Amino acid sequence: MDRKVILVIMDGTGYNAALSQCGYLEGAVELGQARRWKMQTALPTLSGPMYETIHTGLWPHEHGITSNEGMRASTSANVFSLARSAGKTTAAVAQEYYHRLYVDRPWDRLRSIEHHDPDTDIQHARFYSMEGYGPVNAVAPAEIDLCAQMTILAEAHQPDYLLLHTCAADTLGHTYGGTSAEYHYQVWMIDNALSRAVPTWRELGYEVMVTADHGMNADKHHGGTEDIMRDVAFYYFGDAEGPDGDTVLSQLGIAATILERMGVEPDTGMRPSFLKG
Repeated sequence: MDRKVILVIMDGTGYNAALSQCGYLEGAVELGQARRWKMQTALPTLSGPMYETIHTGLWPHEHGITSNEGMRASTSANVFSLARSAGKTTAAVAQEYYHRLYVDRPWDRLRSIEHHDPDTDIQHARFYSMEGYGPVNAVAPAEIDLCAQMTILAEAHQPDYLLLHTCAADTLGHTYGGTSAEYHYQVWMIDNALSRAVPTWRELGYEVMVTADHGMNADKHHGGTEDIMRDVAFYYFGDAEGPDGDTVLSQLGIAATILERMGVEPDTGMRPSFLKG
C-alpha cells in the first residue's frame, strides 16, 4: 500500500453541524462515494492539543500540549516526521500553530507565510496567521482560496501527505455561538468549497479524509466535555474498508490510519488505525 492522503480539518465543526450543513459531503455518503462515522475527540477539546493529538495518536496528557497557551514544537513522533523519515513528501495549508508544531524554524510574520524546506517535517506550506481576529474582523481566508492553495501544492510537489486546516467556522463560532446562523453558514461554505476541490484531488490520486478538531457550543466556547464539543464527523473518500457505520471512532486513530494508507509504519505509541485494506 502506497497511497497519497489529504486530511481536511474543519476547525470547530461539530458532528451535528456537519451533518446538517455539509450537503456535498452527506450527498457523497448517500451515493456511496464516501463513508462517514461519528468520532469522539480527546480532551481538553482545544485546538492546539487536538492538532497534536490528530498527528501523534496520543492523548494531550501524553504528548504534553494541553492548552493553546502551551503551544510549542512537537516532541513526539507524528505523521509529518514519520512520513519525512520514510522518504515521503509532506505539505500543508494551515494556520500558524502548525508552523510552531512541525517547522523547526522561528515564525517570521513577513516571510513564513510561504514555506519550502525539505529538512523540516512540513516541507511545503502556505500558512496564514489570522492575526487580530475578533468580532470586528474575522480575518478568515476564503474557503475556496484555501482549496486552491492545496491544489497548487498538490500539482507542484505531489506530496504524499497534504493537510488542509480551515479556521473560519471556529472563528464564527467564537463570535456568534455554535448554534448561530453565521456559524452554520460558514460550515456550509467549507462544504461548498470542498464540493469543487475533492473531485479534483481524487483525480490527482488522493484519498481524502475530512474531520474536525472539536465542536462548538452555544456559549461560543469549547474545551470541556460536552458532546457538542467532543462529537465530530469523519468522512473518508477512498478504497479502504472501515468498521460498521454505527461505530464511534476515536480521534487518536487518525495518525496511524494516515500513515498506514501511505505505507509508513506508525509509531509504537500511536492508537491503531481504523481503516484496513
